[in-house]
Amino acid sequence: MDRFANQATFSYRRWTDYEQREPQQFTGHSDESQGTDSEICTISSLGAKNAALPSAAPVPGGTFTVEDALEATGFGVFQWKISALSGLSWLADAMEMMILSILGPQLLCDWRLPSYQMALITSIVFIGMGFGSPMWGHFADKHGRKRGLIICMSMTFYFGLLSAFAPVYGWLLFLRGFVGFGIGGAPQAVTLYSEFLPAKARGICIMLTGAFWALGAVMEVLLALWIMPTLGWRWLLALSCLPMALFLCLCYWLPESPRFDVLSGNRRKAMRTLNLIAKQNGKVLPQGKLVAHKQDKRGRISDLFTPQYRMTTILLWFIWFANAFSYYGVILLTTEMFQAGDSCGATQGSKAEHICSLECKYLTTDDYKDLLWTTLAEFPGLLVIIFAVEYIGRKKSLALCFFMFSLFLLPLYACIGRTALTVFIFISRAFISGGYQIVFLYTPEVFPTENRAIAIGTASTMARLGALITPFVAQVMLRASVYWTLAFYCGCSILAGVASLILPIETLGRSLQETTGHLEAGEGSDTHHQEEL
Repeated sequence: MDRFANQATFSYRRWTDYEQREPQQFTGHSDESQGTDSEICTISSLGAKNAALPSAAPVPGGTFTVEDALEATGFGVFQWKISALSGLSWLADAMEMMILSILGPQLLCDWRLPSYQMALITSIVFIGMGFGSPMWGHFADKHGRKRGLIICMSMTFYFGLLSAFAPVYGWLLFLRGFVGFGIGGAPQAVTLYSEFLPAKARGICIMLTGAFWALGAVMEVLLALWIMPTLGWRWLLALSCLPMALFLCLCYWLPESPRFDVLSGNRRKAMRTLNLIAKQNGKVLPQGKLVAHKQDKRGRISDLFTPQYRMTTILLWFIWFANAFSYYGVILLTTEMFQAGDSCGATQGSKAEHICSLECKYLTTDDYKDLLWTTLAEFPGLLVIIFAVEYIGRKKSLALCFFMFSLFLLPLYACIGRTALTVFIFISRAFISGGYQIVFLYTPEVFPTENRAIAIGTASTMARLGALITPFVAQVMLRASVYWTLAFYCGCSILAGVASLILPIETLGRSLQETTGHLEAGEGSDTHHQEEL
């Protein structure tokens, strides 16, 4: 920390102690080493006249940042439009994910698959996502959020549609693997969306994108209820691609993030976007010149392991892993246990399977209806968490979701009937789905613009690892022991709850960072440039 000894401290929007400095002096500090939740690591280049101004709106003839512009224009028509468009991509992603709990049991019967091959249909998608997520994150940090999102959604649409025509099991695995690779870039919709939001609206707005995810999951179950009994799984795969097709038709309007533009040197393009936001929202941009630091080296994984972020990165990777492991696990457990009839029947039914491996059970209308009820749990869970993240913070809300998920899985240890099974799975899924939305809110808030996309991409890879493992627990281990299966999910979620509480940074009320701020005062660098427009 010696290199920061001569630097001033600066905290976004939380001005408690500030002092004037000489022109062009950089400010910065570590968000983890300072021992508080409100401090962050950033760099700024401040003029002598503006250094001591805590106000977001610069004085006439001064300078302003993208953050200042977004705060001045507020939340309006522009944000509503981009909410709908980014939400549409999230809805399409949810439909592709929800297919996994429906496709496996169907192909188990149609193609007479053993249980491990059925689980592999789910896992191959997550393998593809595991490879795709960091690559799309790096691409988005280097070449833009908009371009990365459009390419990945195009790829998902193409291979998703081809999956409907897969002639044999091997071809289906191949095509679904590429679907997973494309879906790996879907979280960049949250990266892009978060960079258009003012600080006060960001928490609620990003959480509300979870409503699109929940809507997509519900739509997939309703589509399956309508399609599967008559037209079959091929039509289900084809029709599930329609939201992606609609997104690709509308994405011509989607603008690039002005935060990305200023870091990549496209300041004029950033100003055009900011002017568009101000015009559509009926507001006026701050007076003065747009100022930002150009960062040529973006999207480096090594930046996630600097002293400022090392602990945060490691804990978040485990939290993302546990969240996906638990979330997709409870989805797969739902169909497995509904087919068995109760929480004990899942193991008892496996004995019959060993006797006659060709026996199988198609999902019935009652199964789809109960699956629909448990899917609807995402809506009340989302509403509860929206208020929690704004009142008790991101970290405590995330821990609450993990602990409550474990608590409501415990009754499944008893031989409860189908109705009670539905109720407890409903509540468990409500909390774990809320937790999933919180990590999508917290991660872009805690990392700076220069590596925000790669941070989400690598964290998403850890989530895909958890999702890859979970089919073998929820669909294979379950047939041997319900108790060990539930123990895996409860233990993992409890550990994740503890990890959430010890995260070094609370992001409630903070502005988004732009850079990590590793420069010393007065040092030159060929990667950082102070520029004005």
